[in-house]
Amino acid sequence: MKPMSHLSPTPPDQVSHHDMLPFFNQSMELVPNPQRTRTHVSPTLGELLKRVEDAQNDNKNPQPHHVLDLSSSSSSTTIPPPFFLSFTNLTYSVKLNKKMTCFSSKKSALPTDEEPEITKPNGTKILLNDISGEARDGEIMAVLGASGSGKSTLIDALADRISKESLKGTVTLNGDVLESSLQKVISAYVMQDDLLFPMLTVEETLMFSAEFRLPRSLSKSKKKARVQALIDQLGLRNAASTVIGDEGHRGVSGGERRRVSIGTDIIHDPIILFLDEPTSGLDSTSAYMVVKVLQRIAQSGSIVMMTVHQPSYRILGLLDRLIFLSHGQTVYSGSPANLPSFFHEFGHPIPENENKTEFALDLIRELEENPGGTKSLVEFNKSWQLKYKPASVTAVNGPKMSLKDAISASISRGKLVSGTNGGNGNGNSIASSVATFANPFWIEMAVIGKRSLLNSRRMPELFGIRLGAVLVTGGILATIFYRLDDSPKGVQERLGFFAFAMSTTFYTCAEAIPVFLQERYIFMRETAYNAYRRSSYVLAHSIISLPALIFLSFAFSVTTFWSVGLAGGTSGFLFYFFTILASFWAGSSFVTFLSGVVSHVMLGFTVVVAILAYFLLFSGFFISRDRIPPYWIWFHYLSLVKYPFEGVLQNEFDIKPPRCFVKGIQMFDNTPLGDVPGSLKVELLKSLSSTLGTNITSSTCVVTGADILKQQGVTQLSKWNCLFITIALGFFFRFLFYLALLFGSKNKRK
Repeated sequence: MKPMSHLSPTPPDQVSHHDMLPFFNQSMELVPNPQRTRTHVSPTLGELLKRVEDAQNDNKNPQPHHVLDLSSSSSSTTIPPPFFLSFTNLTYSVKLNKKMTCFSSKKSALPTDEEPEITKPNGTKILLNDISGEARDGEIMAVLGASGSGKSTLIDALADRISKESLKGTVTLNGDVLESSLQKVISAYVMQDDLLFPMLTVEETLMFSAEFRLPRSLSKSKKKARVQALIDQLGLRNAASTVIGDEGHRGVSGGERRRVSIGTDIIHDPIILFLDEPTSGLDSTSAYMVVKVLQRIAQSGSIVMMTVHQPSYRILGLLDRLIFLSHGQTVYSGSPANLPSFFHEFGHPIPENENKTEFALDLIRELEENPGGTKSLVEFNKSWQLKYKPASVTAVNGPKMSLKDAISASISRGKLVSGTNGGNGNGNSIASSVATFANPFWIEMAVIGKRSLLNSRRMPELFGIRLGAVLVTGGILATIFYRLDDSPKGVQERLGFFAFAMSTTFYTCAEAIPVFLQERYIFMRETAYNAYRRSSYVLAHSIISLPALIFLSFAFSVTTFWSVGLAGGTSGFLFYFFTILASFWAGSSFVTFLSGVVSHVMLGFTVVVAILAYFLLFSGFFISRDRIPPYWIWFHYLSLVKYPFEGVLQNEFDIKPPRCFVKGIQMFDNTPLGDVPGSLKVELLKSLSSTLGTNITSSTCVVTGADILKQQGVTQLSKWNCLFITIALGFFFRFLFYLALLFGSKNKRK
């Protein structure tokens, strides 16, 4: 390959992103000794961008033949600070739970393809059994094994995705125990599933990731330059303007999608990168390209650890260290180059033209089927490791640098860019040397809101369907209850209209269930390694939901208020509108909270419909408050429908001057006497007047709006209190949603 120092002269103002990336012109030589000589390491993204910026600044005094020599730059030949990840005696087991619950909001602690078969008599299944190993920066460590061997479990253990109380053993970085708070900042985890927003382009996806992970001290232009450099590094230039896509929208290919997933987690150049099956489901060419990208990331000074099911011959040439697992135990740990000698000494030499990893996996599978299992291979590996124990880290890399100094040196080289914002904790702590979050919460809120709005704008049919449902419902109500009069029947019809209208606002909010469930695992991936705060997510989504709720409320209010003939004029309409808006707000918050607790869409819809039916039942429409049994009265006060229902009732019936809804002979309506002649009703009124000692004529007002409110039991709260309580309930459920995210989305196995 042509060395980078032989680049043709390029004007500084035309430096391409490919010129910024020597990664494409680096080759990795596989050596038998896994401890690689650290003579040349690819520059970090930060170093590359700094050189391009310097070259562009030199454009003010252009030179005839300015050459941007990346490989000969002093920083590219500077030996970066070494990082050495060591894990010792990792053991993890779970108790088998025969009972299964449908209300679990998390994935099972055991992935279906990673269930080792070692089970103790007490019902405890061993997933990891005394595993030890090491990984260094500049190298790729691959964990191999058949399905159920414990590959993903080991990566989860190293990535701090298993509860510390359940995991035994130690994980250290440069000799210091790796704290959870520090690991969240300096590492990244790429899940097996590609969790991305389908309607964003590749460039937009990476740009939003940059705005989350890079500090605000970095200018917008530098962030864009970093994204463009990363696009070239990932080989995504031709797909930069293509949407990610999903089942209903054509987008990028599977290999490109996987590289985008990797890119979102390496934009800040983490020190440690974990990947779970990054080549799963890809063709051989796409899989090779993905691992080639990982090689470049490792060469820039990162520790790369991944699981892989069965690597091809070409992929094997890119790997530096291998760990073979069988039922949670290590059967081989070392360099790919040492596989032939290992199995030769074990008595099963690898044929000359056969893929080494395929042979090893086939042999392990054969041994697993034997009565003795892989015990002999596990014991042989232990003795082989003692016999060929590698030299110490200090002997290879010189005097060991402390973890805090190594991190600081890496930040100065441009790695871990999110950490350059400064710490926010105790200065004596290693974790305080890097920032917990790259940006303040208002920056996070702005980016989250911008991304959600952009994604929603490209799917206008979602809001259109909701608006259509509101308009159709409002139109049906307006025509059925058109111009209600002030008769006793009109009173009953008004009560029915208000009960249905208020419940409709809550039921139309059920569409919010799939909104968060679609983002659930994207949110968990991003917050697991401190891309942004959970509080920022809750606040941002609360704010961006308001414009849509305001528009829906106004459309429903305008459609129904004057058509039904509600009272109060302009002031009455405004209160009616704000009550509808408060109902939408409380309903949306309630449904959002449930989506944070229930992880299945159909289960969520079932729960929402059932609970909203209970709210309507206890709202006071079907049975007044004084008729509800004492042991159910608590549900009456918890009902979300109660407060807006009582508020609009008061807005309609408690007005000045008082309205009369039953006059004289109208009191006989809806009774057995309702069908008698009017003259007889007048005679009955005269008889009733003489008995009561008061004059009741055909025009005498018998029932006013205040009487109707008393009959309905609406006497405890004013209409404004009902409005404020409805709004407060919306905030309350948003807070519960935050707590659900805080405690229910740890993304850790127990």
